[in-house]
Amino acid sequence: MKKIVFALVLSLVTLTGLGQGALPKSKAPEGARSYIISPADGEVVGTKVKVQFGLSGMGIAPAGVKLENTGHHHLLIDVEEKVNFDIPLPATEKIVHFGKGQTETVLTLKPGTHTLQLVLGDYLHIPHDKPVVSKKITIYVTE
Repeated sequence: MKKIVFALVLSLVTLTGLGQGALPKSKAPEGARSYIISPADGEVVGTKVKVQFGLSGMGIAPAGVKLENTGHHHLLIDVEEKVNFDIPLPATEKIVHFGKGQTETVLTLKPGTHTLQLVLGDYLHIPHDKPVVSKKITIYVTE
């Protein structure tokens, strides 16, 4: 059901041109911070990687639940292009949604260099007014 609602919101944004900043954004409190607890920046890991998400100054709430000063994580994997923070974050292979309020995941990555970054989204998957974004880290995956 949540995927249907998200698809409808994204369709509305696209069809009406609301993505030009017209969608209301949830405010993030001053000092709110998202960060990756593990792995560490520069760490060498195996192909199965446990990623733990950190958040301070805000709380976690599932997608679809509108509560002040909350959001849910989105993990950007190897995203190089600029992400539009004015519309709901799309769910792709490179932008993984954790709309149930999860605070960790296990990824299976191919050997090589990868980047990871967290973006907190509100109840509609829209980054907050003053986006809560972690530092982008680089990890090295070996077989």
